Amino acid sequence: MKQAELRPAPLPEGSAVERLAAIRARLAAAAARHGHRPPTLIAVSKGFEAAQILPLIEAGHRVFGENRIQETVAKWPPLRARHPDLELHLVGQLQSNKADEAVRLFDAIHSLDRPSLVEALEKACRRHGRAPRLFVQVNIGAEPQKGGVAIAGLPGLLELARGRALPVIGLMAVPPVDREPAPYFALLAKLARRHGLSGLSMGMSADYELAAELGATHVRVGQALFGLRPVSGPTR
Repeated sequence: MKQAELRPAPLPEGSAVERLAAIRARLAAAAARHGHRPPTLIAVSKGFEAAQILPLIEAGHRVFGENRIQETVAKWPPLRARHPDLELHLVGQLQSNKADEAVRLFDAIHSLDRPSLVEALEKACRRHGRAPRLFVQVNIGAEPQKGGVAIAGLPGLLELARGRALPVIGLMAVPPVDREPAPYFALLAKLARRHGLSGLSMGMSADYELAAELGATHVRVGQALFGLRPVSGPTR
């Protein structure tokens, strides 16, 4: 990969709806170059108000991502009441004591990473009679400051989750920010194949096209879609 390709993806000009169309086109083209289906675009709306999200909903987009339970509770129930076909993904870390709320609120959770969370999610799924689709988060770069199960611990965690009949559909990872992401995306895809998983949640604003080329089934895009966030916190 050329060094220029490691730079953050430019923000498409125009309205949020125009950005949405541009990103969808880029994803489709990137996936087609390697014979993949275009990944699901998760619009990461953390930090943005309903008024900024509504144009995308009105344009037909239905899949959104949030990082925090509290913000989701405050923002999404009115939107979902008006648009019951919306799909919400939790793309941030999940504390075990918040598993009950997460199961109630989200259609997919991308941050299963430890046995205690397996247990908490199993209990919550039984309590609510619903089971969000789950991605196991892998600490693909072995970074101590990041969440995710170590690669060596992945088989055991998957065995535990499957034994509890949790619907694990794929893996999620965030490569180190200062390194070329392609080898980490390729490694995640290899791990998913090894464990019989088809879902690959990988790629954010700076590298979603590369992720699509390497087989991502879900990309988590915030800044390239909404612009800079009005609140502090890591961008996606």
